[in-house]
Amino acid sequence: MNRLISSLAAIGVACTSLPAVAQSPVAPVCDGSAGYSAAFDGRRTFLWRPDWLTTIKSRLSDDASLQPAWTALKARADAALTREPYTVVTKTMTPASGDKHDYMSMGPYWWPDRSKPHGLPYVRRDGQFNPEKDTKAFDVSSLEGMSQDVQALALAHYFTGDPRYAAKAGEMIRVWFLDPATKMNPNFNHGQAVPGRVSGRAEGVIDAHRLVRVVEAAGLLLPTDALTREENEALQDWFGELVQWMATSTIGRQERAAENNHGLYYDTLITHFALFAGMDDAAQAVAERAKTRRLAAQIDPDGSLPKELTRTRSLHYTTWTLTAAFDLADEARCVGVDLWNYRSEDGRSLHGAADFVAAYAGREQEWLWPELNKAETDGMYEVLQRAAWAWDDPSYAAKAALYAERNADISLNLRVPPYAQ
Repeated sequence: MNRLISSLAAIGVACTSLPAVAQSPVAPVCDGSAGYSAAFDGRRTFLWRPDWLTTIKSRLSDDASLQPAWTALKARADAALTREPYTVVTKTMTPASGDKHDYMSMGPYWWPDRSKPHGLPYVRRDGQFNPEKDTKAFDVSSLEGMSQDVQALALAHYFTGDPRYAAKAGEMIRVWFLDPATKMNPNFNHGQAVPGRVSGRAEGVIDAHRLVRVVEAAGLLLPTDALTREENEALQDWFGELVQWMATSTIGRQERAAENNHGLYYDTLITHFALFAGMDDAAQAVAERAKTRRLAAQIDPDGSLPKELTRTRSLHYTTWTLTAAFDLADEARCVGVDLWNYRSEDGRSLHGAADFVAAYAGREQEWLWPELNKAETDGMYEVLQRAAWAWDDPSYAAKAALYAERNADISLNLRVPPYAQ
């Protein structure tokens, strides 16, 4: 399969050379689809930086601030050791395709219409989660559980060296992606379906954001025997097929055309998966185009994200979108594209967007736009923490510190250490 040529043609961008991007002299270099492997003893990660993880590992035994996150992650990894692997074939409903191997989820904000027989068709209530989406009828809870477990197991193995964690992570990856009897087909044709309306929507592609954890975890485990060489190659091929589907399917193309967080997540995900699959030029093409198609188009000159400010959870969606944009900027750096410092002629930039959010640090209750839950601060914390590193700016770190205690147990703290000059 000529994945590179067909993917570039579908994306609609000509292949170009990969220019160098200036980086801090002390920062490790992410080198295309090789990722950070050269600086990380063969571990092929793209977002999990070796200097950050080695720093965290060295501090783990005596840094009290890391203990809540480590306790939570280790508890999850230990529980995963006894858990049966997740698979798409055990859901109780069958997708419209008739194939249980096809992933299926339900739109999170869709509810039965009580005025209609059997509640059909469902109606939308933005920002209000229907718990039906998390039942065994669908796959999203299994996808979330699998990706969180694989991430926890991979990190627990890295921090402790216990081979049980690596072996269990390999088993979970094998069952979800590789075993013919249980594997997921590499598509999201039936993601975020709406009962009585449609069997799958473009918005369902965003469910794949959970696979970012799997890609990084698989790369972290590469030097172990969690997966054989042939299995690692098969996993790369699976993600290559997913890239093909995202680039060529009707649903994939519709999601690519989205002008809000969905479009930005599409670029982030296809870039990440392309890097993992060895499709560097495809990743570079998407990242380069994101300057104008995403950053200049979705960020206003004042730093706001207007498409997200109209939502009932506008602060959540602003920080949710920025974390995806930050991932894309990190991925883009691997293929010589600088999104961190891109600035349009009229001043639209990631830096400006980070400043827009940072202005409300410590006073999120004063956020001027609709927000159903102003007590949710993990998104604000991540944006500020990562912004400090991105622009070597301790002022962001000081603002992130306002949220450190409230978010002490989240896994971000074991992947991105507090900023230090």
